[in-house]
Amino acid sequence: MFAELRTLIAVARHGTFSSAGEHSGLTQAAVSGQMKRLEEWIGFSLFTRTGRSAILNEDGIRTVGRAKEIIALFDAIGAPDHACAMAELRIGKIGQVEPAILAGGLALFRERFANTRVFVTPGISIHLLDQVETGELDLALMIRPSMMLSPEVTWQTLRQDEVFLVLPEDVVGDDWVEQIQRLPFIRYDRTSYGGRQIDRFLRSLPLSVNDAVEVPGHCMIKMVQHGFGAALVPLPGGPCSLPKGVRAIPLVGRSLVRELGIVRSSFNERNAAIDYVCACFAAAVGPGPATAP
Repeated sequence: MFAELRTLIAVARHGTFSSAGEHSGLTQAAVSGQMKRLEEWIGFSLFTRTGRSAILNEDGIRTVGRAKEIIALFDAIGAPDHACAMAELRIGKIGQVEPAILAGGLALFRERFANTRVFVTPGISIHLLDQVETGELDLALMIRPSMMLSPEVTWQTLRQDEVFLVLPEDVVGDDWVEQIQRLPFIRYDRTSYGGRQIDRFLRSLPLSVNDAVEVPGHCMIKMVQHGFGAALVPLPGGPCSLPKGVRAIPLVGRSLVRELGIVRSSFNERNAAIDYVCACFAAAVGPGPATAP
C-alpha cells in the first residue's frame, strides 16, 4: 500500500486526481483506482465525491498526516536509529520576521530534533500560504491574511504589532493625519498581506496620500531614514526600536495592528516535529531569552 499512500499525499498536495497524476506519472484513472483500493483496505472513505470532483473529507485529512509519517519512516528504514525522526522540515518565512526569531526558534528545535534537515524558503505571505496549502511547505512564518483561511491550514498567532506613522526625525509636528497628507508617502507593497491591510486602512480614511514609492515592508524604515518621506509601519519593538534619524507618531483616534504568526498544514496537526518547532518559535518571540518549551 506504499504506492497508494504516496499517491494520496500527492492528491493532497496538488488538489485533484488529474494534477496528482501529472506530477506522479500516472493517469487520472490510475490515481482514482489507487484511491479506491486504499479506501477498501483501510475501511472508510477518504473523499467527499460530488459529480466529477473528489475533496478530502475529515478522515482523509487525518489519514494524509499519518501517511506522511509512515512514508517518512519507510524512507528512513536503513538509517541509524537516531536518524528516524522527521527527515526534513520545510519552513517559509517573510522578510519582516526578525533573524533572532528564526535563529532562536531553530536553535531550540535542534536540541530535540538534531537530525532533522531544515529548509527555509523566503517569500511574501500570499505565496507562502499557497505553498503551505499545496503541501510544498510544512509551515510558514507570515502575516495573517484578512480573508478566512481554508480548512487545509491552521493559524497560530505569535505577536501583534502596532502600526505607526514613521517619518524623518527632523520633521516638525505630531499630527499624523497632517503629516501623512503633507509628506511623500512610502507605500507598503500591496502584493503582501501587510501591504493590503495598510491599503484598506488608507481607503477607509477621508484623505489622500502623495504616493512616492512602493517597497517591501522590510525596506520602509530604511527609505524613511534616507529622506524619501513617511510610511505606515508595524513596529514590533515600538518607537524605541527605530534607528537614528527616524521617529514614529501613534495613530491617535485609530487602531491598526498587524498580526504575525504561523500557518501550517492541517494534514500535519499531529506531527511531533512540527508541533515542537511551532512552540520553539513562540518561545523565541516571547519576552526575554528563549527557553526550551
